[in-house]
Amino acid sequence: MNKFYLTTAIPYVNAPPHVGHALEFVQADVIARYHRLKGEEVYLTTGADENALKNVQAAEKAGISVQDLVSRNAELFKEFSKKLNFEYNGFGRGSDKTNHWPGVIDLWKRCEAAGDIYKKPYEGLYCVGCERFLTEKELVKGLCPDHQTKPESIKEENYFFRLSKYQQRLEELIESDEYKIIPKSRKNEVLAFIRRGLEDFSISRSNERARNWGVPVPGDDSQRIYVWFDALNIYQTTVGYGTDEKRYHKWWPADLHIIGKDIIRFHAVYWPAMLLSADLPLPKALLVHGFITSHGGKMSKTVGNVIDPNEYIEEFGTDALRHFLLAEIPTAEDGDFTHDKFLARYNGDLASGLGNLAARILTLAEGLELKDNPGELDPVLKAAWQNYHSAFESLGLREAVEVVWGLIHKIDGFIDKKKPWESKDEAVLATLVTLLANIAFLTRPFLPETSDKIFAGLGVSPEDKTWTFRPKKIKPLFPRLGDQKVGS
Repeated sequence: MNKFYLTTAIPYVNAPPHVGHALEFVQADVIARYHRLKGEEVYLTTGADENALKNVQAAEKAGISVQDLVSRNAELFKEFSKKLNFEYNGFGRGSDKTNHWPGVIDLWKRCEAAGDIYKKPYEGLYCVGCERFLTEKELVKGLCPDHQTKPESIKEENYFFRLSKYQQRLEELIESDEYKIIPKSRKNEVLAFIRRGLEDFSISRSNERARNWGVPVPGDDSQRIYVWFDALNIYQTTVGYGTDEKRYHKWWPADLHIIGKDIIRFHAVYWPAMLLSADLPLPKALLVHGFITSHGGKMSKTVGNVIDPNEYIEEFGTDALRHFLLAEIPTAEDGDFTHDKFLARYNGDLASGLGNLAARILTLAEGLELKDNPGELDPVLKAAWQNYHSAFESLGLREAVEVVWGLIHKIDGFIDKKKPWESKDEAVLATLVTLLANIAFLTRPFLPETSDKIFAGLGVSPEDKTWTFRPKKIKPLFPRLGDQKVGS
């Protein structure tokens, strides 16, 4: 059996999850479910980046220990994952001394043995939000452009990694797609960054600045390993790096990392360079998604345009939110989330589209026993599956959704043409239930709960080798809504 190993980014747990996390978790879950649908053995990793200074500061503000804060928030991320129907296999934690720290220390020692770690005094501007040093030219009016905060001036002695040593090799790997970055615009962005010249970067911080939190530097208890050198390694330690060699070699390298555009530099440049230094296999591909905006602007509590995904799940159901994030938000670009757009997708795609189609077919075929037979729509079905696979292989999740809804529209047209409520033609009804079963399969990665309901209505299971349908009516999958507000 082929394996497929993919990861989400490892989010900071200084605060509860938000709609940006929902987008990434759903994208990863859909890709994982698709590969399982193909019969592959899949492992999906997510987790908690716990050794960051922002977690320390959040704990101090809350008046609790850092361990208590990260443990509490890690549980919030796990609960949120369940609400989203996000089925991960491994949840790696930065504070896990048993399963994570041995791999962090081993990676450090490998890079040190390669001559790529050295210590020197350093003075720079540090943004806690980014968890990295910024240069003067990166600032906008003296502020971090991403967080609109003034970076802190830091002067101390740190360990550095010789990133500059790997400039040419990184450029070759990315340009040739040996390490593939998707979409191409992000690949070009990374290549432009590399060609401007790479500088060595700090990979430790003093105990004083780290508040004695994090993985100690091997052989130097006065320093803690810097967040990126530590957290990126969760992708390896979750599948056994440093603790279970057999398991590690089964799953690594990762087939796909999924991240947001704000952390592309660390995954496209720092991470592969560290692995090259340690003489470890590189991941195969990096999918970079954009941000979710609201009414065209960045979400802000001050502006009042923050979207709470939990409210949408409670009001409209998990599958409705999953569909909106996949159908409305371009897979690798920014996309806008407004309540009006959500309702339009819900009523148009789900209530009037998929829900109405399922109700029509199950009502028409209720009480009959029908064999699997796509009939005259067989070429249409085969083309849909081909386009569906093609969209997934290029990681176009939105395009894959569009293939399914294109098929739904064609089936609706077929029903209107054949008028089976008049003809009672069982061959036509067999075609319709067969096509509906295929719709249930096609939507399985996107809308797992809805897929199960459709299969139940058809009286078959997705695991069945052959299908004999015994359709029955089911409750409306997506009742049509008026101008319904969240929480109303």
